Amino acid sequence: MSNIRIAGIMRAGAYSPNHIGNDAAIFNAVAEQLRKRGCEVNIYSEDQFNAGAVTEDIILNMCREQASIARLQALEDKGCLVINSGYGIENCTRERMTRLLLGNGVPYPDSLIVNTNENVTEEIREAGFTSCWIKRGDFHAMHKEDVSYCRHPEEAQDILHEYFYRGIRRAVINRHLVGDLIKFYGIQGQPFFFWFYPFDEGHSKYGYEAVNGKSQGLSFDVDYLREICQKASEVTEVKIYGGDCIVDPDGTIRIIDFNDWPSFAPCRKEAAPYIAKCVLSAIKEWKNK
Repeated sequence: MSNIRIAGIMRAGAYSPNHIGNDAAIFNAVAEQLRKRGCEVNIYSEDQFNAGAVTEDIILNMCREQASIARLQALEDKGCLVINSGYGIENCTRERMTRLLLGNGVPYPDSLIVNTNENVTEEIREAGFTSCWIKRGDFHAMHKEDVSYCRHPEEAQDILHEYFYRGIRRAVINRHLVGDLIKFYGIQGQPFFFWFYPFDEGHSKYGYEAVNGKSQGLSFDVDYLREICQKASEVTEVKIYGGDCIVDPDGTIRIIDFNDWPSFAPCRKEAAPYIAKCVLSAIKEWKNK
């Protein structure tokens, strides 16, 4: 493994709201696991990456900046191995994710995709939404205001116009689902899978876990949850993933968010070796092409 040189690109702090330390911790833990297996891992910031400092052909990254994603995609097109794929990272932006999950039969809330300068009050009513969520469609959430809970269509209309005035041109409106909120972490092609109730554990990015509140312990099929998360991983082209889902009172599960390389905060020690194995497997496959 000593001939394997990997560039590790950290996530810019602006894209780790309330989780800068956790994101850095899992990334460093994976880098250390790869070094233990004989790899050379050189760590860079997103700024260094965009300045052209990276020369390695294997890139392990947590990038979120638009310039970084474009550069990752260009390197993939030239034959470099990039994990997570720049295309996969882009697929986790809200509008793309919504279209991919719904289009491939992954359980997901009923949704509207709209321009933020539209009047959508009647469209929301006709869709049967009462309370709903508005989420910026064009990119990853950077601020609490990029995800908004709305109690009724009129409030949704007001918030949509606020998005427009903030320069956000596209938004996704999800039907609010009542049930237990669950957070999950997984790694494509590996047996590792972890889930928990974020509100009960005090795990939060923006505090919106309080909308659904304390879990009721509703019964659900964990194997099915793992199955739909694996499918989401495949259709979005994201190997290292996490996200959130809602379990309805009847046990129905729907993914409400899917992310490229989350913090793995409550299971970092357990996850890191499996992420390293996923990376090494991808390298082996890439070298054999």
